Amino acid sequence: MDNILEVNNLYKKYDSFELKNISFSLPKGMIMGLIGENGAGKTTTIKAILNIINKYEGEIKIFNLDNNKNEDKIKKDIGVVLDDMFFPEILTPNDINNSMKSIYKNWDFNMFNDYLKKFSLPSNKQIKKLSKGMRKKLEIITALSHHPKLLILDEATSSLDPIARREVLDIFQEFIQNEECSILISSHITTDLEHFADYITFINDGKILLSKTCDELLEQYGIVKCTKNEFKKIDKKDYLKYQKTKYEYQVLIENKKEFRKKYNINNIDRTTLEDIMILMIKGEK
Repeated sequence: MDNILEVNNLYKKYDSFELKNISFSLPKGMIMGLIGENGAGKTTTIKAILNIINKYEGEIKIFNLDNNKNEDKIKKDIGVVLDDMFFPEILTPNDINNSMKSIYKNWDFNMFNDYLKKFSLPSNKQIKKLSKGMRKKLEIITALSHHPKLLILDEATSSLDPIARREVLDIFQEFIQNEECSILISSHITTDLEHFADYITFINDGKILLSKTCDELLEQYGIVKCTKNEFKKIDKKDYLKYQKTKYEYQVLIENKKEFRKKYNINNIDRTTLEDIMILMIKGEK
C-alpha cells in the first residue's frame, strides 16, 4: 500500500519538552487519528510536518517527496486546519473565495460556494460576526476547496455541535472515497475517531505509545476485570497496564482471544480509545 505521508525518527527538542523519535506512516485513502493529552506532542508533530517549525532531526516525506526540499511542490496539495488558525476578521467568506483563486491553482470557486450553502454560512458577513463554530466550518471548507490530496487537521471539529460534526465527518469520508486522498486529524473527541478513523497513533510525553489500525484496538484489545488473586496469576508480558480500583483490578490486554486461551478469566470488556488512553497513561505495569 502506497503511503501519502511518512514520518521517520522525528526529533525536536525545546527547553521543557521534546519529541522523541516519532515514526508513523499514513497510506493513501486512509484516515489517521492522532490522540493524546494536551501537551503530548500532537500539534508539534503536525507543525513539523507542515514546516511551521523546522530545525528538527529525522525525515518527513509527503507524496514521496522530502518535505524540507520540496515544500513548494507539496504545500499546494495540502489542506490545513489548525487549532490556532484564523482569517483576518474583517474579511467575509466571499472575500476568501475571491482571494484564494490567486493562491491556489486548483481553487474551486463553485465548490466553496456550495459548501457555504451546505453549512448555512452567510457569504457577505464579516468573520468577526460569525460564531466560533461557524468560523471553524469556514476554515474546513477553505481547506477542502482547492482539491488537496492530504488534509491535516488539528482539533478541527472540537468547536462544532454534534450535528455539524456529523456533517463534517461525512464530508471527510467522501474526501477519501477515491482512495488517493488521506486525512491526518488530531482530536480529543475519541468517539468520533472510533467511527471514521482507519488508523490511530497515540502520542504521550513526546513519544508514540502505539500506532495501529482502529479495528485492531477496538476489536482485539480488551479490559480484564478480575480479583487480586486472579491478577497475581497473570504474567506481566500478557498485559500492557493495569489499574487497581476499590473493588477490582482493570487490566489492559492486547489480544482477547489469546488471553482467554491461556487464562481462565472470561470477564473481558471491549475497549474504547478513551479506555486505552487512560490505562496507558495512568495505569501501572
